[in-house]
Amino acid sequence: MLEIRRLGAGEPLPLELLLLADPSVELVQEYAGRGICCVAERDGRAAGVYVLLPTRPGTAELVNVAVTEALQGQGIGKALVLHAIGHARSLGYKTVEVGTGSTGISQLALYQKCGFRMTWIDRDFFIRHYKEKIYENGMQVIDMVRMAIDL
Repeated sequence: MLEIRRLGAGEPLPLELLLLADPSVELVQEYAGRGICCVAERDGRAAGVYVLLPTRPGTAELVNVAVTEALQGQGIGKALVLHAIGHARSLGYKTVEVGTGSTGISQLALYQKCGFRMTWIDRDFFIRHYKEKIYENGMQVIDMVRMAIDL
């Protein structure tokens, strides 16, 4: 059974999981420290994680969603995204935004299945914000696709 809960104060970040979705330790620690981090657990072990970050009045951004590699493809990512949407709604947010690499075909499909719609492309985002080149699905990740859902 999967349980999703907010990380407790003083609990260490599940950094290994967070780095699956974002390779920058510095960026992950910075935004996770400002956001709401929730962890999905199966049989008492971390299976996935997300970070919800307040960005402006009425809006939060889902800045990291990751599932341990051995458990991918089992619906945990979808459960995390839907939990984040519900959590944001319960906190009074009106919109949740998310950004993902333009090469992340499965991520783009997941967010759309959860109700997100594309809003714009942040051209050269991954070149501007990451020192190392990132590759996904055999392609260099260059642009970020921005998506949003109204609650």
